[in-house]
Parts: sequence; C-alpha cells; structure tokens
Amino acid sequence: MDYQAFYVTMKLALVTTAALVLLAAPLAAVLAFRRFPGKSLLEALVNLPLALPPTVIGFYLIVLMGPKGTVGRMWEALTGGSLLFTFVGIAVASALYSLPFAIQPMKAAFQKIDPRLLESAYVLGLSRTAAFVRVILPNSVSGIAAAGILVFLHTMGAFGVLLMVGGSLPGETRVASIAIYEAVETMDYTRAAWMSLAFVPISYLFLLAANRLNRGA
Repeated sequence: MDYQAFYVTMKLALVTTAALVLLAAPLAAVLAFRRFPGKSLLEALVNLPLALPPTVIGFYLIVLMGPKGTVGRMWEALTGGSLLFTFVGIAVASALYSLPFAIQPMKAAFQKIDPRLLESAYVLGLSRTAAFVRVILPNSVSGIAAAGILVFLHTMGAFGVLLMVGGSLPGETRVASIAIYEAVETMDYTRAAWMSLAFVPISYLFLLAANRLNRGA
C-alpha cells in the first residue's frame, strides 16, 4: 500500500474541493440568475472538461503552465520556480478539470430557490452580493454539499490530467491513481489490488451521502 500516494490524493481532493466550492459558487449563481450576451458560450466553456479527453486538457495546460506559457511565465516571475511537476500545478489542473462537477449541482440548487425570496430581499434593500450570502447560500446547502462531494470523488479518480501536468514525483504529485497504474506496469498486482480496493468504500460512502442530499433537496 502506497500511503504517501493516498496522502497526496486526499490532500489534493480537499484543496480542490475547498477552492471550487468557494470560487465556483458565484459563477454558478451568475449562470443561474443572470441573462447576458454570450451566456451560452460561457456555460459551454465551463462544461468543456466534460467533453474533452483528459489528455487534451493536460496538453493545453502544459502549454499554458510551461516555461513558455503565459501562466507559467507569470508564476515563474512571482515565485522563481516552475508550475509544472508541483503540487500547486496539479491543484490548478484538478480545479479546472473538476469545475463542471461543482458548477452543475450548485446551479441546479440555486435555480430551485423561490424567486419571491430574492424579490423580497431586493425590496428590503439587499444588494446582489448580500442576497447571495444571506438568501441564496443558506437555501442551497444541500446542493453545495453535493457539489463538494462530487468534486472530491472526481479529484480522487483523476489520472490523465494529473500525470501530464505533474508527472509522478513521490510525496509531491504521485496520487493513488498514478501509483496504481505504475504498480500494474511493474506487475505488482497485489499492491495494485489493495490500493484499488481502498477506493471502493470511500467512493461508496460519499456517493451514498450525495444521494441522500439529492433526495432531501
């Protein structure tokens, strides 16, 4: 059992989940409530990771985050180091790869809110930001929690994107899915079996929680 790889996996899943729950909620609210030119284009862009192969996403992230890429040059200017083959790099890649899994459940939860609640909030003088914090979020807890669970599970199972952006550095970028792949490559089927088995109860329990949240929504 590669406990170090599982530690990196859990750390990455927690970081990605926390970041997306915070950052994706405002975007989901915009997509749920606002009408503006190009909204369908933005929504399609947000959902693009669902349609593209992970290796395609990984390739473009390498281009952007590499030493000659825009993001890579900015990161190197700020920190003096490379963004590729680092934990920060795979966290960024994981967040982009899992973005639709955060947006869709939250958008659906926001759209279920009674419009009269928002109208009352605006009549009482609340700004859009205040209404988002005091009305939308408290009435969408189950949807936000479901989004967090889906992002966590999706991050745990990520492989191609992380391998291309982060490689397989022990304790830094080698996650459990990559460790399983490497174990199979070296014909260490016992280690691969134990690591694969560890995913089953974790994934099952999280999916049960997501289903209960959806039924209660």
